[in-house]
Amino acid sequence: MTEPLAAPAAKNTERDQFDLQALITERPNEASEGFDTKSALEIARIINHEDAKVHLAVKKALPEIALVIDQVARALRDGGRLIYVGAGSSGRIASLDSQECPATFSTQPQQIQYLMCGGPKALASAADVNEDSPEMGQRDIAKRRPTRKDIVIGISASGHTPYVVGAVKYARQQGARTAAVVCNPQSNLAEVSDICIVADVGPEVISGSTRLKAGTAQKMILNMITTGAMTRLGYVYENLMVNVHMKNAKLVERGINVLQRVTGVDRDTAIRAIKSAGKSIPIAVVMLKANVDKMEAVRRLGKSDGNVRLAIEDSRLEL
Repeated sequence: MTEPLAAPAAKNTERDQFDLQALITERPNEASEGFDTKSALEIARIINHEDAKVHLAVKKALPEIALVIDQVARALRDGGRLIYVGAGSSGRIASLDSQECPATFSTQPQQIQYLMCGGPKALASAADVNEDSPEMGQRDIAKRRPTRKDIVIGISASGHTPYVVGAVKYARQQGARTAAVVCNPQSNLAEVSDICIVADVGPEVISGSTRLKAGTAQKMILNMITTGAMTRLGYVYENLMVNVHMKNAKLVERGINVLQRVTGVDRDTAIRAIKSAGKSIPIAVVMLKANVDKMEAVRRLGKSDGNVRLAIEDSRLEL
């Protein structure tokens, strides 16, 4: 007689403390009943209808998102780091956001990091790792040596992933600021975080497939956090990427266009200013907007911690 299939034993993990079926993201979705019998157009319509609920769920979390934006800005201004922690789809979304920041805002790779359960190899495939281990999360984050200067953000649709909970809990014990991005209320991750962002997107079109609405909400929230923090730090002027580094032909052209839009000068003047500024768009912007030389522009940017608007005004950055 065949023995019934048993779940792997989970020893001393937060996973034991919640009922998976009680999670909103695990519940059946009435809107997608009979999903496997639908035509391609019907499938697309159902998913699109459910996706429309995501921005409303994120909207309800805007006050908490704003708090995290300022926390991240303070950490980066003070020489700290933003470290994301995730597993599975949540970890992949975190890695995407962290890797896009250097290209968009010219941040250094160490400023915005990600910690993925299973390591980089887990980004491309489902790694043979145990996300049910808080000890593994603690061990991995310990290697990053979190301090009071840093902010560690755990990302988990369920809000209960032991790997993520363990990492965030350890970081908090070391004095780091902590936050959570989850899609279920009253989670273990919320309990170990200073700020919890809850995007209640409801049941998924395919029950438990949190790469869908939950993943979309997480991507939207992380976009807001890093874009908001970089804007608060002055790496955006008006709505333009003034901190772009011109590493290829496209970025050179973007830099010239940005300088022209910000200052109103013609193309030749913009090119000369960029060359005089050592190919630094922030320095060129301050030179032209404040009518100062390169040395003074550099001094002002140093005083304002790189905030272009405050450098033009010769003010201090306050957060």
